[in-house]
Amino acid sequence: MSFPKSSVLLHRGARSDAWAATRSRIREVDEANSLYPQYFSKAKGAWLWDVDGNRYIDFILGYGPVVLGHADERVNAAVTKELEKGCCISPMWSVRQVELTELLLEVIPGAECAYLMRTGSDATAAAVRLARIYTGREKVLKWGYNGWHDWTAPRPAGVPEGTRANTLHFTYNDLASVHRAFEEHPRQIACVIMMPFELELPRSGFLNEVRELAHQHGALFILDEMRSGFRMAVGGAQEYFGLVADLSTFSKAMANGFPISAVVGRADILQGLGQTHMSSTYYANPAEMVAAITTISILRSTDSLATVWRLSELFCEGMRSLLKKHRVPAEMRGFDISPLLEFQDNEGVPAQELKVRFFQQTVQNGVLFHPNHQWYLSAAHTVEDIEETLRVCDRAFSVAMTSLGAG
Repeated sequence: MSFPKSSVLLHRGARSDAWAATRSRIREVDEANSLYPQYFSKAKGAWLWDVDGNRYIDFILGYGPVVLGHADERVNAAVTKELEKGCCISPMWSVRQVELTELLLEVIPGAECAYLMRTGSDATAAAVRLARIYTGREKVLKWGYNGWHDWTAPRPAGVPEGTRANTLHFTYNDLASVHRAFEEHPRQIACVIMMPFELELPRSGFLNEVRELAHQHGALFILDEMRSGFRMAVGGAQEYFGLVADLSTFSKAMANGFPISAVVGRADILQGLGQTHMSSTYYANPAEMVAAITTISILRSTDSLATVWRLSELFCEGMRSLLKKHRVPAEMRGFDISPLLEFQDNEGVPAQELKVRFFQQTVQNGVLFHPNHQWYLSAAHTVEDIEETLRVCDRAFSVAMTSLGAG
């Protein structure tokens, strides 16, 4: 008797891989993930193939880094050429380091200096430490997901209470909650760090108001642009909203999926690197820098982001029409560039059951959405991909609503 490759890999992984052994499914939270594939064999353009040969139109895109499309030939060719020269050169530096930091200063509003790292969590942790050095304060006021390190870990296990006590939270679009934090902790807050948005859109002027309030209290303003950078605009949310942060952090779409990140901003703050230790053997690797240089250059010189926006708007418009057609108690939330479908309880139709049925239908019919995280499109998606996805969603809404007696 033969078993699917995915089943074999799940069994092997549960015995050897701590990540697999401690998670019942690859995308946790609820049973809407229960039928999702976990091991993939390849990715190209807008598509992913799992180890059992099933093909999916991908709207997860590695949680957003893949902005040009999987395995973009231009980026891969540049990286391959660079790898021929060697990859690990620490403690030496590469000319690519100068080229990339100069490029970041050209495209990020207000940027005077940049430091290259590896992951998004690297960059946000570095930005917070630099803010503490610059201000001489310890507390951090935050909103949104900013990584996994102790100061911001979403789950508290293993994190000292003293560390958690130095991390404060505020409510998005509620300037009064920011005021209260500064009033309750006078001259103690080193910085405000936040994502520019998630599913709730910023009210007019809110981001600049938070920045100004932080400055009034002697704190720095840090914008976490992991999801918005090089996707919302080449200059990220700062370009889009007309905003300049003291520091901003980037990764994800910066290199079309290659592992690299950056802290960008005021030179006087980044001078704090001379007073601390933030280093890694792999920060100097030039291949990932070339991936970023190539990706950013493509985004600057082509209509790739305009294509992503156009397709995102076409897709979201189609989804809203389907919600209306099937009278689904749900809404598309967030900017069209990174939306999420959220279901609501309504007239005896439980939101969770409707959600589970919808996502089971879409994944079984070759469309890969994340049930609990923002969705993304790439420049490699096509109108035909959108049309096929909407056909699958049309059927999925119909089946889900009918199965619950609401259709």
